[in-house]
Amino acid sequence: MPGSNPAPVSAPYWRTICPACRRPDIMPTSTSRPTGEGPGPAGADWDGVALVDAMRREALALGFDAIGITGPDAIPKAGGRLDRFLAMGRHGDMDWLVAKAARRGHPNALWPEARSIIMLGLNYGPDDNPLDRLAQVERGNVSVYAERKDYHVVVKKRLKTLARWLVAQAGGELKVFVDTAPVMEKPLAQAAGLGWQGKHSNLVSRDFGSWLFLGSIFTTLSLPFDNGEADHCGGCQRCLEICPTAAFPAPYQLDARRCLSYLSIEHQGHIETEFRKPMGNRIFGCDDCLAVCPWNKFASLARDAALTPRSGLGTPDLGKLLQLDDSAFRNLYAGTPVKRLGRDRFLRNVLIAAGNSGNGQLSVGIEPLLADPSPLVRAMAVWALLQLRGVNALASLAPAYLRGEADPDVRAEWATAISS
Repeated sequence: MPGSNPAPVSAPYWRTICPACRRPDIMPTSTSRPTGEGPGPAGADWDGVALVDAMRREALALGFDAIGITGPDAIPKAGGRLDRFLAMGRHGDMDWLVAKAARRGHPNALWPEARSIIMLGLNYGPDDNPLDRLAQVERGNVSVYAERKDYHVVVKKRLKTLARWLVAQAGGELKVFVDTAPVMEKPLAQAAGLGWQGKHSNLVSRDFGSWLFLGSIFTTLSLPFDNGEADHCGGCQRCLEICPTAAFPAPYQLDARRCLSYLSIEHQGHIETEFRKPMGNRIFGCDDCLAVCPWNKFASLARDAALTPRSGLGTPDLGKLLQLDDSAFRNLYAGTPVKRLGRDRFLRNVLIAAGNSGNGQLSVGIEPLLADPSPLVRAMAVWALLQLRGVNALASLAPAYLRGEADPDVRAEWATAISS
């Protein structure tokens, strides 16, 4: 099929969790029938149901794995939840959430002319259990979604192709969005029937578990709507219990300031001491709450060749990463989500992982970073060496490096380290 080159089929890790495999009573979201209809212009000369059926087939042919349709008024409570989240400061450094909160919380505010919202999902199911990577302490651990081509590029290209097809069939105006726009994809995806927001606030699919990239097409066409998906979490709280930093104050609530994905990707500054040990070997993101979900037993491997993981990017050698300068970092992670982090914040994370590794040999690559141009890197080099060499060895190095150190945060890191 166009845009879909199936990857080699093998049994993913979650099939070993439960031998029941797929339940025959669960139909893929992409074949659900439209059950409602949003208000729209009268006198349309196309059959809405037939158009949607054809669009579903086209979406699957392009490589999408799930599709559903909802309306801009389908998530009336989302704006209020977002406002409370922001008012409590749980967004941390993500000031862009505040800047566009009004448009993010209400799809009509983003584009008043929109009559229907087409939500699409692309499966990126891994072939291993991401939790197993945590034991590889001498290697970095990159989130499953980031060890491959940037999904923004893959999804947006296909959204645009599907959008052109829709305009050719039925006209209308439309806009496509992938994550970077102020769109609340997960509530909209639930309203469109692709899945539901679990207690960890992420989308869970009965067919694809935790592993769906989302994109949306807003259109002025009035299309038949799908039923929303109900919550199927029940009494399960595995996603809450596994979080190493207690980032969930309550079910369905996230404090991003304590989330390792936020801290290792979005956070701009130094990572506070209390989170460094819990980071373990995670150097970009965290999959714990996603990977532990029991619904992954119904998931399947990513079938799309464009989303094939790059060899070595999921669990890279920490010693080699410590040697990266900016050019080498950009070359290594070109075309992946990791690149946007930048070398300095990435090395900040790598140094924390190195400090947690227990491998004293890594200190050879860490010591030169005490003089790195970036204070983020210098500070974490101090902490990492403390973990691997101890306070006495670090104290012997302090005079030489503190003599020319002007950054107050780095000096504070040295003071804490040599007095511990």
